[in-house]
Parts: sequence; structure tokens; C-alpha cells
Amino acid sequence: MRMDKKSEEFYARLKEELAGSADWPAEYLFKFIVPSDKEKIVQIESAFDNMGAVIDTKESKTGKYTSVSINVSMGGPQQIIDKYIQLSAIEGIISL
Repeated sequence: MRMDKKSEEFYARLKEELAGSADWPAEYLFKFIVPSDKEKIVQIESAFDNMGAVIDTKESKTGKYTSVSINVSMGGPQQIIDKYIQLSAIEGIISL
């Protein structure tokens, strides 16, 4: 997948921050907001299958959106960035 310059800069900055923030492997908390569509939530959850992830979902008051929090042990900054890039293909997803 080809990224625009803004995305490339964001991921480079994130990788730098993550590299200095922990001894890897370490626990990492992914947070996403996605339109309340069961299929999209399943796509997010399945991306963390067999990783020992703790996944928490919470629907917004109006029911239009669902927040998905995933706490999982990650091997390092590049593995985290790869996961964000993989999930960015889901239409309407917002990474926090």
C-alpha cells in the first residue's frame, strides 16, 4: 500500500517515539474508533488473533460508532506500525 508523505512522516515520528519509550517486547494499547458495523469490528479483532490480546469494545451513546481498545504484547515499534498500516485499510477507521 502506498502512503502519502504526511502518513510516512507520522509513522516515522511514531517509530522514533516508540523506540525510546520502552524495552521491547512490551505491552501496547491500540485504540480505534470505527462506525458500528459488526464486520469492521470483527476485522479489527481478527487482526490480533492468536496474539493474546485483551480487546474491549464500547459503543457510543448514539450507537453510530464503536471504540475498540486492544492491549497486546508487541515485539517492537515496526510491528506496531505494521499493524496500524494493516488496519488503515478498514473504511472509516480512526486510529487514536
